[in-house]
Amino acid sequence: MKVIDNGTVTSPKGFLGAGQHVGIKKRKKDLALIVSEVEADAVGTFTTNMVKAAPVLWDKKIVEGTQKVKAIAINSGIANACTGKLGEENNEAFAKIVGDAFGVSHEKILICSTGVIGQQLPLEPIEKGIDSTKALLSSSNEAGIEVATSIMTTDTKPKHIAVEIDIDGTTVTLGACCKGSGMIHPNMATMLGFITTDLNISKELLNKALKEVIPDTFNMVSVDRDTSTNDTVLLLANGLAGNKKIETEDQNYQTFKEALYYVNEYLAKCIAGDGEGATKLLEINVNHAKDIKQAKVIAKSVCTSPLVKTAVYGNDANWGRLLCAMGYSGEEFDPYQVDLYIESEYGELKLVENGMATDYSEEVATKILSSEYVKANIDMKIADGKATAWGCDLTYDYVKINADYRS
Repeated sequence: MKVIDNGTVTSPKGFLGAGQHVGIKKRKKDLALIVSEVEADAVGTFTTNMVKAAPVLWDKKIVEGTQKVKAIAINSGIANACTGKLGEENNEAFAKIVGDAFGVSHEKILICSTGVIGQQLPLEPIEKGIDSTKALLSSSNEAGIEVATSIMTTDTKPKHIAVEIDIDGTTVTLGACCKGSGMIHPNMATMLGFITTDLNISKELLNKALKEVIPDTFNMVSVDRDTSTNDTVLLLANGLAGNKKIETEDQNYQTFKEALYYVNEYLAKCIAGDGEGATKLLEINVNHAKDIKQAKVIAKSVCTSPLVKTAVYGNDANWGRLLCAMGYSGEEFDPYQVDLYIESEYGELKLVENGMATDYSEEVATKILSSEYVKANIDMKIADGKATAWGCDLTYDYVKINADYRS
């Protein structure tokens, strides 16, 4: 597998992108298009929040059908969630505007929205801006970055990646971008994530691959324990790479799935590291747990603890907070069997052995925690279960950003 320098959703053959400001937001870019030159198979995962935004309901219906899709249209600034029947009508009208621009049925257009909940989506800026946005469509990396930029809300930077893999001598490309900084605690999906590939693969296996990689990548990210109303990951495959169609779970399928996992994990870590107000990426590794389920539950419990997150922000090796978060996870274990290490580019340090403090140096611990990428490695010493969760520190700026969000 090869990572493409500055790769994006436009890196795979036949995918175009564009993004610009059309007037949904006051100033920043707010409308993006991801378009396949030939219609593509589409699969997705969506929020498990009982309160689902209008575009989530729309997209879910489309990907569960048999039809191919032409494009994904994304707006930022307005989430179109908790907007009732009118919100659903506005979402369908959005799809019709885009469908008409490309001469296809609106049921071949996937829609995603992100932003403030409870406000109706204004259609006039989209109607006025769709043709000029379409005119900007390009397969360049710059166009893909414009897509990643136009879907941002409180994100501080665009998040994107692309990789190449070899399928029986044919080069296949996967590209992706996502947005997410706050209201990040996904389950079965995440924020907004868009993956494109020119792989020729059955829709059934495309869907299976996405469902298999989501639980260990995006679903293991948490910034603030809030699961959004709009969480969506969409994966489009147009087959233009020209490889022999993948229709069984053979080695080619495994190669694709491994690349898909890599892309999703990369973006998941980007989201965690760009949490609202965050200064550090936090990685929790749980090893030798009873099973994978226990490892995941404990990793997420530690990763989401406000007291753990604030300790990391303060470079404070307050390991008792980690064990406390493990203890209220709901999983049974012997605390006097647990070892705990912290790690960064400044080294690794054992803080806890068999549930009790080691004679560690506070000065060394503080230095390790001063990194922008901090790992906590937990050894349960039970069996072979393991899992990793990603999050970030909790700072004063998180409160400020969210207190001022609508100001």
